[in-house]
Amino acid sequence: MKLSTFIKKYTMTLALFVVFIFFSVLTGGRMLLAQNISNLLLQNAYVLVMACGMLLCILTGGNVDLSVGATLCLSAATAGQVIAHGGGTLTAIVMALAIGLVIGVCQGFLIGHIHIPPFICTLAGMFLYRGIARAILDSQTVSIQDETYLDLFTSYINIPGLDVRRHCVSAIIAGVVVAILVALIFIYNHRKNKANNANSRGWLVKLVIIDALILFYSYKLSQYRGIPVMLLWILGIVLIFGFMTQYTAFGRYFYAVGGNEKAAKLSGIDPRRVYFWAYLLMSVLAAFAGLLVSARIGAVDGNMGNSYEMDAIASCFIGGASAYGGSGNIGGVMIGAILLGVINQGMSIFGLSDQWQYVVKGAVLLTAVVFDVVSNHKTGKS
Repeated sequence: MKLSTFIKKYTMTLALFVVFIFFSVLTGGRMLLAQNISNLLLQNAYVLVMACGMLLCILTGGNVDLSVGATLCLSAATAGQVIAHGGGTLTAIVMALAIGLVIGVCQGFLIGHIHIPPFICTLAGMFLYRGIARAILDSQTVSIQDETYLDLFTSYINIPGLDVRRHCVSAIIAGVVVAILVALIFIYNHRKNKANNANSRGWLVKLVIIDALILFYSYKLSQYRGIPVMLLWILGIVLIFGFMTQYTAFGRYFYAVGGNEKAAKLSGIDPRRVYFWAYLLMSVLAAFAGLLVSARIGAVDGNMGNSYEMDAIASCFIGGASAYGGSGNIGGVMIGAILLGVINQGMSIFGLSDQWQYVVKGAVLLTAVVFDVVSNHKTGKS
């Protein structure tokens, strides 16, 4: 692979590496502290989750969902009030997810079947759901003190008797993950090379790098409190949506509609159903993100989720999703979300003022979109 091709293919991955090193040096190594490495995940869990759904919306033609922050707030407010009134953990979770499901069905129907422009429909939803959330909370902050609810999302994996010193369970789980990853990638590439009569070993380099990062991350987690349960929730969602978009016909429909809606329709794909499912899944993920955020903070107020939709959208575009739709993947979006999280955390640790943090994030997003537009024009797409 030529150097220019390699750089173009892994631009955001290289950018993530460079930015992380930059802030590590700028903060005097504080970015590498175990607690900060762990917090990087917990503080950006909502972005990682919602970005998976936002990618589906963007794939359909560069569309976005502006209501996800308000949906997150409404679902969290519902869960908080249910718990506050003695409804129990399971009831709170079911009610919160039901809110996301209802919102997704309504918006998916309006956008897919009534053909309301996504921008207008979700902009209206942003105001509507935020207002309902504040009405449910009565403009007050509701504290969440249900230990079962909190532990379900914010506890750490500990095995009594085994996890005594340096959280050995982190190393054990990391070793298992690495072993499974090695086996799966080896089998996949062996079959691929055999089918193509190729003998490329480039995947070995990727495998070594990925395994090294997993081991490094688990080592850092072991120095703090171990592996957080929230990591398992995030990995579950990322793996499900990654598999769906890359290896199922249903997932490829989103790319087909975003690439050429008329051609997709002629080939038997119903764009209305694709739009419907994109916004339905997005709303459900936003509701689930509300559970994660409310559990991490331990309280809910009417301002929760403000500008979260922008973080999810920015993560997708920074991670390589096309502004025109039809291209992008979950792996790239996760890199974009982590990159955005590293920038946020690095600026906060360094003590950069809020106004300049907005400037930096805006510049990063604009650069990513310009890169995408220029690349598309180079390939003849306009």
